[in-house]
Amino acid sequence: MIRPVGQVALREFHTFEAAGQKFLYLVPSAGIFQIDAASSAILDLLSWGPRAPGEVVNSLSDRFPADRLHDGLTELRHIRAIGDAGAPVDQVVNDLPPEGFPLTTMVLNVTNKCNLACTYCYEYGEDQIVDPTCTDDPKFMADETAREGVEFLLRESGPLEVAHLTFFGGETLLNFPVLQDTVAYARRRGEEVGKRIEFSLTTNATLLRPDIIEWLADNEIGVTVSIDGPQEMQDRMRVFHSGKGSYETVKPRIRELLRRHKSRPIGARVTLTRENLDIHRIYHHLTEDMGFWEVGFAPVTTSSGRDYEITDEGYDRMLRQFDELGREWLEHAVENRHHGFTNVKDTLEEIHKGVSKAYPCGAGLGLMGVTTGGDVSLCHRFAYSSDHSFGTVAEGIDRERQRDFLEEHHVKNKTECHTCWARPICSGGCYHEAYTRHGETTAPNLHFCTWVRTWTHTCLEIYGELSERNPGYLARFDH
Repeated sequence: MIRPVGQVALREFHTFEAAGQKFLYLVPSAGIFQIDAASSAILDLLSWGPRAPGEVVNSLSDRFPADRLHDGLTELRHIRAIGDAGAPVDQVVNDLPPEGFPLTTMVLNVTNKCNLACTYCYEYGEDQIVDPTCTDDPKFMADETAREGVEFLLRESGPLEVAHLTFFGGETLLNFPVLQDTVAYARRRGEEVGKRIEFSLTTNATLLRPDIIEWLADNEIGVTVSIDGPQEMQDRMRVFHSGKGSYETVKPRIRELLRRHKSRPIGARVTLTRENLDIHRIYHHLTEDMGFWEVGFAPVTTSSGRDYEITDEGYDRMLRQFDELGREWLEHAVENRHHGFTNVKDTLEEIHKGVSKAYPCGAGLGLMGVTTGGDVSLCHRFAYSSDHSFGTVAEGIDRERQRDFLEEHHVKNKTECHTCWARPICSGGCYHEAYTRHGETTAPNLHFCTWVRTWTHTCLEIYGELSERNPGYLARFDH
């Protein structure tokens, strides 16, 4: 047996317990390992400082056999939970994506108009980056521009067999004729070049007429509905320009959509604000009363000082409820039953796949937004901002500008993140959140750090529980 030599010290990991077992979440590899009592004792001992392997064995020999301790040292070194004392620590990975990284998702802003006037709207509200009504872009995307967008997606998706096209707005369905034409054109062109394009859209549901619902169902369009919960919650922020609430308008339309559209799961997206934090009530209303298959929650993106900004106390309340709803999701998963809390499902999928991000999301890389005029943006939230433009659908991506962006925004440049154990999942957080809060996309979202670490820890515990109680369920995350 090969024995470690020299002193050994702790490397970077995060411990958590689940189902009576102890686990390590390795940073930055994002691997998860279950450890036994001997390995746990070794780590506890080394938490007081470096030790020679022989000293470790001698110190713990009254509790564990020497061979088991030697094996534990070897295993912990192998997974990089420990390493030679004084050796350089694992650095934040600094590899940039390869040239020509394929575009997986294009978000097509088919209109910059909306028939609602939601108080917190990032596109038209107090924190808008650019007023889209004051740009040279048309209010509605033309058929020709949408078709150029399809050709752009087919080119830039490279070798991928499947590409994703998401329709967005404003209110997406205000430009329904272009949606119809674009889907038909994209399907035909995809067949010609040997690709499949999958379609989805986001809507406020106010314009879901029977003919639109039929078209969505017949064409297997994925639909996400922006809705904030029961009537008093929905009508607090999501109002028409007259100030009238939208709940009574959308309720029957959503129910008809859910009744007719069975080819793709229909999800709800909820924006949480200071006055809208009853997550349990929102979730159960949207799934049980309305019938949504899944519900995802996102804290409002806003600069400091807005009256709907979530306070520290509000984030604590959110975390408690997320934890409770996550445990509810776990009990369903243990019994192989569906539960529609997408926040926990999405995080567990990243944990299962060992995701270790250099960037917080695919924006500017595998995902880009397209304005009504055909400009290509960092993502749909930066549409119409010339400072965040990456080219046009007609001329393609400005690779030099993209490369500069990726270099500048790599997690290696976010020094505040280098010692955070949750960086493989977070990588500094949303660019739009950073821009709204700090005026620059390069800033890490430090106001979210406690939230991210606490929620990630909760998801690790849920993952560990599931791996012990129903490991077969995790195969669902392999695809």
